[in-house]
Amino acid sequence: METLSTRCCIAGGGPAGMMLGFLLARAGVDVVILEKHGDFLRDFRGDTVHPSTLEIMYELGLLDEFLKLPHQELHQATAQIGPFAVTIGDFSHLPTHCKFIAFMPQWDFLNFLAESGRRYPSFHLLMNREATGLIEGNGSVCGLHANTREGPLDIRADLVVAAAP
Repeated sequence: METLSTRCCIAGGGPAGMMLGFLLARAGVDVVILEKHGDFLRDFRGDTVHPSTLEIMYELGLLDEFLKLPHQELHQATAQIGPFAVTIGDFSHLPTHCKFIAFMPQWDFLNFLAESGRRYPSFHLLMNREATGLIEGNGSVCGLHANTREGPLDIRADLVVAAAP
């Protein structure tokens, strides 16, 4: 059985886990993200990146690079009610740099976060690693058990975060 040690172990490489992993690595915290799949190419619940998330990307200095990825922008949403077109959402007044919702496959968003995280030596994304249980000691959680193609893996960590559904 292989054993790793890290400051933070995150179970789940979805949007929350990947963003947390990126932010921690950017701050110099050694982080391991476990993702049970070998890639991000599968259907998710949504393919929208909201203005608040785009604002975070701006604050992190990632927005210009991110918006180079193929995407569509929704600046205003309307609905047809009988003969009338009614505006049901207008993003032009938001106090953000991007006054739109970006439509983009979630796998592109996750791959972008992974590539951005890899710029930091403390960012470790382990694909094909499924968290299967907690490691407990002295009355607290101190790591995760995981399954890999190569066999079992234990990750000891000061902080364990569950970011998987």
